[in-house]
Amino acid sequence: MRKILVLIAALWAGGVQAEEVVIAALGDSLTQGYGLAEADGFVPQLQRWIDAQGAEVRLINAGVSGDTTAGGLSRAAWTLTPEVDGMIVALGGNDLLRGVDPAVSRANLDGILAAADDAGVSVLLVGMQAPGNFGPAYKRAFDAIYPDLAAARGTLYFPAFFQGLSVEGGDPASVQQFMQPDGIHPNAEGVARIVDAMGPAVMELAEKAAGGGA
Repeated sequence: MRKILVLIAALWAGGVQAEEVVIAALGDSLTQGYGLAEADGFVPQLQRWIDAQGAEVRLINAGVSGDTTAGGLSRAAWTLTPEVDGMIVALGGNDLLRGVDPAVSRANLDGILAAADDAGVSVLLVGMQAPGNFGPAYKRAFDAIYPDLAAARGTLYFPAFFQGLSVEGGDPASVQQFMQPDGIHPNAEGVARIVDAMGPAVMELAEKAAGGGA
C-alpha cells in the first residue's frame, strides 16, 4: 500500500495536472456522522486525511442515519451522478440490528455494485461482521457477503469499518474509549483511527477511479 501512496503523491506533486476525483460515500449513520459535530464526522475527517496527502479528491457524504442495504440500493441510482468517479459502500449495520436475512442483504449489496458497474464507477466495499447473537450459521452467512461480492464483482475491499479500533490485549472494553455512550457509534477520536486505517484503501480507490477503471 505504501508503494501506491508514493506513486500517487509523486504524480500529483510532480506537476501532473490531474482532474479532481469525486468519491461518494454511500452508507448509514457511521458514514453520516451521527452524534458528532459536522467537522468530526467520518467524511470530513477522511477529506482532511486525503487533503493532507495532496490528492485532488472530493468526497460526497451520502450517508443516511438508519439506512439499510435496501435503502442504499433504492438511492444508488441518484447517488451515482455523472460527476461521481468512485464510491465507498459501507452498509449492513442496520441490517444486523434488524436481523435481516443475509441472503436479502447480499442481494441488495450486489444490486448496488451492479449499479456502479453500469455507471462505470469504481467501488471500495467496506465489510461488516455480524455479532454472535443470531447464531453461528447467521454469522457465517453474513460475514461472507462482503469478501464474496468483492471477489465476484472485482471491487476493492476493506475488511471492516471498525478495523482501526484495535482490541488491545484481546479486551473488547479497550475499544469503548473510542465510542460514543451508545456503544455503537465512534466518537471523534474513534473516527480518526478509522480514517487512518481506511485512508490508504480510499487512496487506492481514487487511483483506480482516476484511471477510469470500474
